[in-house]
Amino acid sequence: MKDFPDFMKAVLNHIDSSQQNTKDIDGYYYTANDGSQMAFWTCYEDRASAEHCHDFDEYMLCISGRYWVVINGIETVLNPGDELFIPKGTVQSGRCKAGTRTIHAFGGQRIK
Repeated sequence: MKDFPDFMKAVLNHIDSSQQNTKDIDGYYYTANDGSQMAFWTCYEDRASAEHCHDFDEYMLCISGRYWVVINGIETVLNPGDELFIPKGTVQSGRCKAGTRTIHAFGGQRIK
């Protein structure tokens, strides 16, 4: 697949650019009954993600492309099928190449 299915990209679930840590990416989210969230992001151009951290755990899965995550100064490369667990409070940043799609599960409310 080259894109997420249309049903995953409902307009009401679109992530506003003000909620992004990476400029010019396209994202959609879903919130579970317990307040945790899933987000689906597509990067159309090579981009960098600003340094940030969350008050909840994060699980990340690279679907396509390539994503470089920097945690505690150590860079990890995620290729399609690679996954990563990021504990709450961990300072992280990253970069992705055009065509990268990722799925993230958050143990709390990431999108307001």
